Amino acid sequence: MAFSNPPFPLLFLFISLSAAITHATVPPSKTFTYINQGPFGDYNIEYGANYRVLDIFTYPFRLCFYNTTPNAYTLALRMGARPSESVMRWVWDANRANPVRENATLSFRRDGNLVLSDADGRVAWQTGTANKGVVGLRLLPNGNLVLHDQQGRFLWQSFDHPTDTLLVGQALRSRGPTKLVSRVSNVDGSDGPYSFVLEAKRVSMYFKDPSSSVTLLYNTMLDTDQGPFSQVAFASVPETAEGLAYELGFEPKVGNTSYGLGILGLTKYNSTTSYLRLGTDGNVKINTLYDKASWRLWEVTFTLFSRDSLLSECSLPRRCGSFGLCEEDQCVACPSPKGLLGWSSGCAPPKLGPCNGRSKVDYYKVVGVEHFMSRYSEGDGPMKVGECRDKCSKDCKCVGFFYREESSKCLLAPVLGTLTKVSNSSHVGFIKVSK
Repeated sequence: MAFSNPPFPLLFLFISLSAAITHATVPPSKTFTYINQGPFGDYNIEYGANYRVLDIFTYPFRLCFYNTTPNAYTLALRMGARPSESVMRWVWDANRANPVRENATLSFRRDGNLVLSDADGRVAWQTGTANKGVVGLRLLPNGNLVLHDQQGRFLWQSFDHPTDTLLVGQALRSRGPTKLVSRVSNVDGSDGPYSFVLEAKRVSMYFKDPSSSVTLLYNTMLDTDQGPFSQVAFASVPETAEGLAYELGFEPKVGNTSYGLGILGLTKYNSTTSYLRLGTDGNVKINTLYDKASWRLWEVTFTLFSRDSLLSECSLPRRCGSFGLCEEDQCVACPSPKGLLGWSSGCAPPKLGPCNGRSKVDYYKVVGVEHFMSRYSEGDGPMKVGECRDKCSKDCKCVGFFYREESSKCLLAPVLGTLTKVSNSSHVGFIKVSK
């Protein structure tokens, strides 16, 4: 099929609009360069970090450089009130796991690109918006850092690049961003082992074992037959017309249709200054800044895995380290061939020798336990326990198996982690050891 050229007026309009976008630049008065140098701030900051503030500020958010180890800085967004005895929180990182040094620069250029360069000129991070029509930068009251064009449209926004945290109004979307990833620790801000992922008909939580790189499911939320989800937003809405109480939760959408707020927490005050975070332990919490109090305190307004929720902390893959027995949210024992020993942070699974298909292995039994994957998979079967044992013995990645005697189901485990104590003695675990 042949296509004719567009009419001259339309072609001229297209060329004119393209030229306008190409030539739209940031006014010189709006450009800036900040150098990472000078004295540190003196307020309490999350992770015990040192920090330097920049002039980009909208209450309660401020852009800063911070470091948890010497001469390794992250460009980040701080959330909190000043003056305050409560700890200010980091809710967005630009250059996660790619730190810069003293005298690094943050530049907003005439071409509309926001660029973080190290002291030697190496570009550590950028928005990639050069010559795309950006004319200004704003930090919005909801904590969204945006680059906009002449019509106010967002050409880049920090809400599209979350790390481990969602602010109110921020969403995971099917077309990206699709997930949060935890930090390794409060000192190491690189990608940790936990992820919080928007999937077609649910939000799933995964643990990636650092030693084996195996990724395992440990929780799901918002499971539905509707879908697929176009987005799931973290939201805070008034419970009453008077606005005396607010509901916090997830608002899923299928296409453009909202399915209402799935309530996670409730406050007796305006909770729009809240954030949801996937923690270094794999738990999810919502923290809210109660700015009506004279001292402006943070309050934990929701915890996914806790003594007071439907999900015990025992369901967290590493609640009791690399190996341990958990009961009523507490680490109570270290399973061993000699029985249940006292738990300590040094508890570890048995060390297995090289696996070459001829390796001789044995097992010891732990009664009344479930693996953290057991809530979502009973395993394969029905099969006899001997068949389950043989499958694990032939699988070099299997470090133990979990068997349900009433259903004869067999779950092979590539990682042990935290085992949960249950009252059903027919749920048993078999831990692989070298002969």
